[in-house]
Amino acid sequence: LRFDAGSFKFQLTEFIPWLQSAGVNYHLGVDGISLWLVPLTALLTIVALGFSSYVEHRAKLFLAMVLMLETAMIGTFVSLDLILFYTFFELSLVPMYFLVALWGGDGRRRAAAKFFIYTFAGSIFMLVGMVTLAYLHQRATGTWSFSIIDIQSAVSNGSLWAGALQAQSLIFWSFVIAFLVKAPGFPFHTWIPDTYAESPVAGPILSSAMVKMGSYGMLRFCLPLFPDVIRGHIPIIMGLAVIGILYGAILAAVQPDMRRMLAYSTVSHMGFVILGIFSLDQIGLVGGTYQQLSHGLTASALFLLVGFLLQRRGTTEFRAFGGLKAQMPIFATLFLISMLASVGLPGLSGFVGEFLSMLGAYKAGYAGVAGLSTIYVALAAGGVVLAAVYLLYMYQQVFYGPVVVSINARLKDLKPWEAALAGVLVFVMLWGGLYPATFTRPMEASLDATRQMALNDQALKPTWADSPAEAVVLNR
Repeated sequence: LRFDAGSFKFQLTEFIPWLQSAGVNYHLGVDGISLWLVPLTALLTIVALGFSSYVEHRAKLFLAMVLMLETAMIGTFVSLDLILFYTFFELSLVPMYFLVALWGGDGRRRAAAKFFIYTFAGSIFMLVGMVTLAYLHQRATGTWSFSIIDIQSAVSNGSLWAGALQAQSLIFWSFVIAFLVKAPGFPFHTWIPDTYAESPVAGPILSSAMVKMGSYGMLRFCLPLFPDVIRGHIPIIMGLAVIGILYGAILAAVQPDMRRMLAYSTVSHMGFVILGIFSLDQIGLVGGTYQQLSHGLTASALFLLVGFLLQRRGTTEFRAFGGLKAQMPIFATLFLISMLASVGLPGLSGFVGEFLSMLGAYKAGYAGVAGLSTIYVALAAGGVVLAAVYLLYMYQQVFYGPVVVSINARLKDLKPWEAALAGVLVFVMLWGGLYPATFTRPMEASLDATRQMALNDQALKPTWADSPAEAVVLNR
């Protein structure tokens, strides 16, 4: 409520000296990019805790892991110090590992190990890049600092990369790889199907926020800190995003299990986030950032509802169901709305994010920004069609047709508290689809500043650092 949507500077900041001799401090704050990710994480944590009533063993440890994961995710979204960001970024691996390894399915230990190794290995590259940035800042200013505000200020005045342009591409990719692994983006996505399929229901619900740590990092670091090389690498990243959209959708379409289908669907939908972010168009940036919020809601709602089925039947394979619409009308209604939001039906939040992302990418391609072409959008649109195919097919198999398996005839509809958990998420999807400006307006100033940090000439780059006069007038 206290957030000023007209400012792109960090607000509600906290600063505590930590390792000052090394330029490391406990520094927190929010801007329009991180603003909605904090309540999204808190909301999904409440949903995950609500579902935890089904946990029968080590309940206290389970709750501790959920709350620890929430702490790590929110810490990542509000950290303004590189080492503090890395600390929270890596801290999220610990509770997620134990959630999968201790409360997951039959293949839980292999899935947990794969998740940990993949995401930890990718982050090591980023740590090397962070230390290099602090060294370059020391060389340019005489002081060590891991503050992203200080480093971006040195980037904006041209001192950070002076004499180090050859290293800029390598450091840029050290960040991109770490964030593509976390996002998950093609081809670093292979940890997610096993993790989602084997983890307890709370795992995918919270992961719907955790994967946003990757796309958030792209916005926070890749765009503002590497202006000299980002244009040259955009076609590669956009190409990976489009491949991820199509590849994830095709694999989702052939899955016989709902949880694996939703895992590959995440790969596809996060491709739209990356597409919008790296369009470097204001509309595309708003779309990609908004799609983070929308996908967090739709994916977690679908995983929650699938979890209710898993709890009742012990399986999530299509062939185990059929005819549930007559048996569970409330469940079927909530599932249908969540599914249509994921498809991108107008009037629901998914449409806003995907449409703006593709519109921004189309504008960038039509203008030939960074060598882009409209072919990226044409191919990405195929992902929207495929999403409708596999999600509607899944809904038909599970909710329509005869009740072939006798136990399905005895299934009970959602309890009031179960309907309330899913209903809250559905309500926000509807609100976000009908009144998207509620969420997009606070983003715009920060996203416009970030875009200008990446594209403007040196004298016109805005900076997060306080100064007597702003470097640019936003929305000029």
